[in-house]
Amino acid sequence: MCRWFKILKRIVYLFILSLSVSSCTSQGSINSSKADINESVSRPGIETKQVVIEKDLWQYIINRYTLSAPNQKKLFWHIDWFKKNPDYLTRVTKRATPYLYLVTKEVEKAGLPIEIALLPIVESAYYPFSYSHGTASGLWQFIPSTGKLYGLKDNWWYDGKRDVLASTKAAVKYLKNLNKLFKGDWLLAIAAYNSGPGRVQKAVRKNKRLGKKADFWHLDLPTETKGYVPRLLAVAELIKNPSLYNQSVTPIDNQPQVRPVTLNSQFDLALILEWTGLDSDELYSLNPGLKRWATPSTGSYTMLLPIDVIPKFEKKLNAHPKEGRMRWLRHKVKSGESLGYLSNKFKTTIDQIKSVNDLSSNVIKVGEYLIVPIAQKSENYYSLSEVQREKRRMNAEKKGFKVIHTVKSGDSLWKISKKYDTHINSIIKWNHLSRTKPLKVGKKLVIWRSSVAKSDDLSKVINTGIDINRKVTYRIRSGDNLSTIAAKFKVSVSDLKLWNNLNDKKPLQIGQKLKIIVNVINSKMK
Repeated sequence: MCRWFKILKRIVYLFILSLSVSSCTSQGSINSSKADINESVSRPGIETKQVVIEKDLWQYIINRYTLSAPNQKKLFWHIDWFKKNPDYLTRVTKRATPYLYLVTKEVEKAGLPIEIALLPIVESAYYPFSYSHGTASGLWQFIPSTGKLYGLKDNWWYDGKRDVLASTKAAVKYLKNLNKLFKGDWLLAIAAYNSGPGRVQKAVRKNKRLGKKADFWHLDLPTETKGYVPRLLAVAELIKNPSLYNQSVTPIDNQPQVRPVTLNSQFDLALILEWTGLDSDELYSLNPGLKRWATPSTGSYTMLLPIDVIPKFEKKLNAHPKEGRMRWLRHKVKSGESLGYLSNKFKTTIDQIKSVNDLSSNVIKVGEYLIVPIAQKSENYYSLSEVQREKRRMNAEKKGFKVIHTVKSGDSLWKISKKYDTHINSIIKWNHLSRTKPLKVGKKLVIWRSSVAKSDDLSKVINTGIDINRKVTYRIRSGDNLSTIAAKFKVSVSDLKLWNNLNDKKPLQIGQKLKIIVNVINSKMK
């Protein structure tokens, strides 16, 4: 009897166990239908567990939203703008691809709302070289004073405000501090990121004094700031429900695209391009803080590289000594030369020449030898350096017509804006200027006029020495070379190479077309 009782008890136990396993399997299939990826983890004697991981990074972000508006009416104007410009979000979300995973992880690590990872869409459209009239720059649009406060260096070689990783860490820290200042109210913190904490604090105090609500939606703030927070929330809504608003969001894999690599010595970027196989534009776009042809001359530098090229790069790095990472020139000082002259000539800094040559002062003697760093390639090779970006701005085409103004003694932004009947902010944005730095005599500024100049205005233009440029196409003839063509059109050989992506390895071909930007007045073209 006891034996049969034990058997019956065993049957009941197995039946209950089978029901439990069936229930777990059924629940797992529900999770499977909701998840993009399900990883089954099974061990002997332990039931299967489902781990949910979103394949698409946008979906990962969407699933963790915490911020919201009181109602959709608050977002209507911004959503309506995106509906009228349906391609915009597609372009921006595609542009975010290399950076979004990195930004999202920094935001999460600091415990910020995940929507903060979308803020660069509002600030800079995720364009790392973005620059505003307020001298704000980079993905997070840091102004110089705030950037300096949060440890973003800015020198001849490097601008931390543009550095993707450094500026993201600084922005996260700044927003975290703003959140503490506004006692956990994230919408007020985000508003303060746009207009400054003082202005938001003043608006809060005013509302409290008048017995009004002091949340973001009831404050008297500048028009730009009033639209800033709703625009971020509108972007979040559009990414969550793109089809509802006739939008298209570019999918991004939920995995790192790039990884930081620390360099402990100065590197010519040409060598990094050679070791990684990247093109110049891609390297600068991942590392937009780099201004010149090399990494910073002092201290270590953290460079972002695509994950797939890092093993090859690190192998090369370990096999090559520091001495081979830069090219050096032994220069004999001539009469009339100074450290300032040499730094301009060799496109480096006074401090670097002093450091390399162990100089304690700026005094150099005629006949002594100095070691000077020089680039391995021509200027044009470093395609998105500060110098080359400036050339692109000068040669860019927009509506209206372009005027090139050469700064003269006594010029100021105010005088130039009055002369061309334009805004100071526009001149600053067109030329990436700083309000606080004086204009250098001889510097060329691009000015865009909204309408074509009248014929009776040309005499005024000639008298002021302004250049008006026009693009022409020239077909190469027998006997032509770059020097003769440059002399014919009064342009430089280096400009011809830049405009037409030429290099010294490929000879010119008869019949080949060249784009040339000539001065309309000086060339007497009609």
